[in-house]
Amino acid sequence: MGLSQPDLNAGIDALAAIEPGFARALGHAGYPEPRIRAPGYTTLLRTIVGQQVSVAAANSIWNKLEAGFGEGCPAEVMAAAEFDALRACGLSGQKQGYAKSLAQLVVDGDLAFDALPADDEEAIALLTKVKGIGRWSAEIYLLFAEGRPDVWPAGDLAVQEAVGRILQLDARPSEKATRDLAEPWRPHRGAAAIFSWHCYNMAVI
Repeated sequence: MGLSQPDLNAGIDALAAIEPGFARALGHAGYPEPRIRAPGYTTLLRTIVGQQVSVAAANSIWNKLEAGFGEGCPAEVMAAAEFDALRACGLSGQKQGYAKSLAQLVVDGDLAFDALPADDEEAIALLTKVKGIGRWSAEIYLLFAEGRPDVWPAGDLAVQEAVGRILQLDARPSEKATRDLAEPWRPHRGAAAIFSWHCYNMAVI
């Protein structure tokens, strides 16, 4: 599960103690709510379904998939699913391939969600072997579903924009700059990411 409210608040408090920008932003925005997803195959499959479509469209496709293939769209069922049946639920040809790739890895035992490497970079490397899962999706999974406290999705444009505001920079920092700026924030970069999204959505800083 993702970072709990007490863990999230404690991480943000630690950040505010070492970075005045966080303290100032916290005074304006307050604490964010946790972002928690269930760990496992289904959450990563939903990530694939939701890529590059609206929340409403993603929910509609997911509801059709569950109606056709069962609650949670079990891996063994998805691995054997016909492409036409997946297309009828609204999945693009590309996403059909991604979904079946994920399902087959789980069925074959090549991806065990209860045994991901403890090292974040090693876990990201394993998750990105799934077709359609890039670094950002892997980081989001580790942060929201496993609650890993130091995952830092520096490639996220909203995170970059919020970091620029929090630190009162003249422009949005690049991915590399965002990664470098956050080095002093270890081991609380997961809380920094969730707080950054919170500030970005509130647009109060």
